[in-house]
Amino acid sequence: MSVVMALWFRNLKLFVRNRAALVFNLIFPFFFLFVFGKIFQNDFIENPATYMLAGIIISTVFDSSLRMASSTIDDITSGFMKEVIVSPVSRLTIATGQFFAAATVSAIQGVIIFVAGFFIGLKITTPLTIIYAILLMVFVGLIFAGFGLFIATVSKNIQTFQAVSLAITMPMTFMSGAYIPISMLPDVLKWVAYFNPMTYAVSLFRTVTLEKTSLSTEQLVLEELAVKVGSFTVTPMMAFAILAAFGLVFLVLSTRAFVKIDFSRMNRNKEDSLTEEI
Repeated sequence: MSVVMALWFRNLKLFVRNRAALVFNLIFPFFFLFVFGKIFQNDFIENPATYMLAGIIISTVFDSSLRMASSTIDDITSGFMKEVIVSPVSRLTIATGQFFAAATVSAIQGVIIFVAGFFIGLKITTPLTIIYAILLMVFVGLIFAGFGLFIATVSKNIQTFQAVSLAITMPMTFMSGAYIPISMLPDVLKWVAYFNPMTYAVSLFRTVTLEKTSLSTEQLVLEELAVKVGSFTVTPMMAFAILAAFGLVFLVLSTRAFVKIDFSRMNRNKEDSLTEEI
């Protein structure tokens, strides 16, 4: 447990010290809010700004937890992770520390945007909503931290990880309903969205944050808080179960890959890889 806490605290310090990245990560979401905010205006959504903000918050958590995995590659290529590996600590314990660090950092960024939302009209009637929102941020952060760690461990270098993660995060974010309503997507992309775990993270988080859990299934569909797949409706509670299933898969894949990885074959960049091959 002490090793998990040590890795958690180390990554948290690195996050706090990188103030430029923190400021950029907080400004960028509000740029999307300004650009896409009016897309969600319809007769069933009371406040399009707060509606979209909820999607932005959970998308920020997703993006941050995924990108935090790049620190794993830095730790490996810098030699830090190799020093940890030779110590009497299981790789599963190390992976757990990375998971919790990524979930914590991503949740902190989500909470900051959440607090800023009160200045643009976000209203909370009960403190339980805040607690549930934070717990969901941590939950989603853990899920996609596992996904990010899996990508990091199968990538040969940081450039490969950045290219792969960008190719994954952009489609997953824009086909989740966070920035563009799923109803506006072409039919083909709608089916892609139905298999996108971020779709269910967005619908669940919006329902909880906007305090819409008491609405009927029909009303949830009208406000695009429930995902309608043909004649079947995925309610927010079903979305939670789907996310948990995805999280379990990501957890198994990432831990297995991390346990089996050969750290000596991982390099900081492509040039290093070519040098070793020569």
